[in-house]
Amino acid sequence: MMLRWNRKKTHFPLIAFLSLVFIVLTILHNEHSMRQIQENPDHALHHQEAPVTFVKANRINPAQEVLDRFSKCNSTRDYSGRKIAWVDRNDSQRRRVASERCDVASGKWVFDNTSYPLYNESECPYMSDQLACHKHGRPDLGYQYWRWQPHECNLKRWNVIEMWEKLRGKRLMFVGDSLNRGQWISMVCLLQSVIPANKRSMSPNAPLTIFRAEEYNATVEFLWAPLLVESNSDDPVNHRLDERIIRPDSVLKHASKWEHADILVFNTYLWWRQGPVKLLWSAGKNGICEELDGLGAMELAMGAWADWVASKVDPLKKQVFFVTMSPTHLWNREWKHGSEGNCYDEKTPIDFEGYWGSGSDLPTMRMVEKVLSRLGSKVSVLNITQLSEYRKDGHPSIYRKFWETLKPEQLSNPPSYSDCIHWCLPGVPDVWNELLFHSL
Repeated sequence: MMLRWNRKKTHFPLIAFLSLVFIVLTILHNEHSMRQIQENPDHALHHQEAPVTFVKANRINPAQEVLDRFSKCNSTRDYSGRKIAWVDRNDSQRRRVASERCDVASGKWVFDNTSYPLYNESECPYMSDQLACHKHGRPDLGYQYWRWQPHECNLKRWNVIEMWEKLRGKRLMFVGDSLNRGQWISMVCLLQSVIPANKRSMSPNAPLTIFRAEEYNATVEFLWAPLLVESNSDDPVNHRLDERIIRPDSVLKHASKWEHADILVFNTYLWWRQGPVKLLWSAGKNGICEELDGLGAMELAMGAWADWVASKVDPLKKQVFFVTMSPTHLWNREWKHGSEGNCYDEKTPIDFEGYWGSGSDLPTMRMVEKVLSRLGSKVSVLNITQLSEYRKDGHPSIYRKFWETLKPEQLSNPPSYSDCIHWCLPGVPDVWNELLFHSL
């Protein structure tokens, strides 16, 4: 024992010297690393995170099976972290900032029973039973008489002949979910009254439904694509499924129908709030899916859609609009503290300017804004969210056709089966179309 200790003691100065050198070199290295991080804050993140794989969107795969309501995942694993790679091919023009023109999305609702409604519910043969609130027993009509008034200017007043002239020889197509379908029905009801019955037609309900006006050689169409990318929910009727499966990197199935339209109005939002989504990548094999939360999956889908817009849209030949999220009013405690319920029996708008409820998801809004900002002048934004937030009175509530039989306990508690998602017609979606008319 003594001998070993003496041997260690003999070498101690050398060990101490080497340790001191190591410490000095470590300090110098750390100082150099800190300077790099201060100069480039993302430097540390790049070293801590696993490399991200970028997937090129909208590639044709002839062997790829089309998703439908019978499609299934053979197995599911965690999300791999793959992202959509899309190149910003935008021209030099950028979207004008709000200060250069009136912000029509900032304003208030004004009761106007002289100019509104812009059409009568009973006189539109294309009205949906899901949105015909007066027909299905709504006793008050106040929801039809509100006009949107921007603070700093006037919204261009609706003129049906002028709108038809804008559409002459063109295809106007709405692409999205049932909320966008409601806006399409609103547009058809706004337009159809000046077209003779024998000069207009509506195709049967299908993924692509078309209203034709012979005199103007124009169509107003709706394409059911609630998630924008291909999915197992692309059947316009049979889409209530246990799991939601999408191809996050491909809009080609739907784009084959929308690519020849002259004016496109897109939306997507509501379906991404229904829980996790299964991702079946175009290059995937053996039906292996990945699972991701709704916001992450929506961002992938927006990337695939943006890739198509950036690649294919010439703003001088095609006008593209994106409709921001349509808010819900599922919790009346958000505008009436201490109460329980939802939009049921609400008869007036919210009069608190700047109101936001949980029906508008702010992280989703920021993500959409980021994507749209990269597209610049290729896309115009129809900002409906804030103005629709005020309209807690505008939903069908219980005054609509319900396709399923309601249970006695539901009937005894009207808020339990109230529709606080969609909108009565005439009503709020008519103003969305006035914004579109104003922007064309």
